[in-house]
Amino acid sequence: MTAHLVPYRKMNGLGNEILIVDLRASSVVLSAAQAQTLASRPGLAFDQLMALHRPGTPGSAARITIYNTDGSQAGACGNGMRCVAWAEREATGRTVLAFETAAGVLAAQVPDMRRISVGMGKPRFQWQDIPLDEPFGDTRYIELQIGPIDKPVLHSPSVVNVGNPHAIFWVDDVDAHDLGRLGPMLENHPIFPERANISLAHVTSPDTIRLRTWERGAGLTLACGSAACAAVVCAARLKHTGRSVVVSLPGGDLTITWEADDGITMTGPVTPETSGQLDLATLSAVSAPT
Repeated sequence: MTAHLVPYRKMNGLGNEILIVDLRASSVVLSAAQAQTLASRPGLAFDQLMALHRPGTPGSAARITIYNTDGSQAGACGNGMRCVAWAEREATGRTVLAFETAAGVLAAQVPDMRRISVGMGKPRFQWQDIPLDEPFGDTRYIELQIGPIDKPVLHSPSVVNVGNPHAIFWVDDVDAHDLGRLGPMLENHPIFPERANISLAHVTSPDTIRLRTWERGAGLTLACGSAACAAVVCAARLKHTGRSVVVSLPGGDLTITWEADDGITMTGPVTPETSGQLDLATLSAVSAPT
């Protein structure tokens, strides 16, 4: 492998397209523009890019920077974390793994290659931690609506931070609303100073939820792991469900458990697609800071 060639893997988690770029043997980082360049390349298009760097915490397999298609960074990506854990298990044989992310050190378990469990950290419910641009004492519902005052199209979302800001709108039919049109408006609403992931959720039973998500910086995707986590903890806070729920997304099902210690565990499959090497010189990669 030359100095400019680094390995990559293309995978998906329930249709959520993930590109893993392994920079652990390199001294480069990717810029937002470089991530956008990769997102536009045939065969490499992604919803999220997981850039792996040498870890700083003993025992961690990698430090991960997560990019959206628009080059912005995400604090968490559950489907991407499962893909990284699968790839690391295949490469090393290790079944218990830890990864450094902007959301903290996240643990993963890969007892077999069919279902991968990832710890997604603890949810944050305080308005300033989500963050919102004004105080709300109760984030189980906040005052936000789209449409006429007397007959809003969507209203009163639950909000939470699960590595990323999330707003969950409770609806009777997740397919009855044009999320491709409403999502960008709500993602960029002034109440969300760091933008937000926007989801439509329908509680179908005490242990099942249907979900569609417009992802901040990525748009409509077939699955969003952190949104599934957000929907479950918000539903449990409202007593709509228990703390272990199967979330049905357009791409398939995830099992989300809000543990007794407040941590969230997400379990689901991944699908490998392609692998190869990227020439970083064509991306004008820059040296990592020392």
